[in-house]
Amino acid sequence: MSYEFNGKTIDTDVNGFLTNVEDWSKELATHIATLEGISLTEKHWDIIDYLRDMYFNHNNEQPNTRHIVKAMSDKWGKNVSQKDVYDLFPKDPSKQGGRVAGLPESRRKGGY
Repeated sequence: MSYEFNGKTIDTDVNGFLTNVEDWSKELATHIATLEGISLTEKHWDIIDYLRDMYFNHNNEQPNTRHIVKAMSDKWGKNVSQKDVYDLFPKDPSKQGGRVAGLPESRRKGGY
């Protein structure tokens, strides 16, 4: 699988995750989100920025949804529920959010 973007072919794995994290840009993120039926808002970008920060600045960590909820509660200054982040990324905030954020597919098992 791959994305055709700005006249270039961006390689992905079979699930649409970039094979080279260096190919990512905010413009590509917007393109991927559009293909997934998502119109990115400031809250989407907060999650994307958090996922990228955790991956690149915290030893390739890929937070699960529970950690995303806690981080966004802190960032947004209010109690955020799982439903709130699933409303933003309905196919799983950690997986779909990670795909839009240009990160490799998480290999962690299900659950918390």
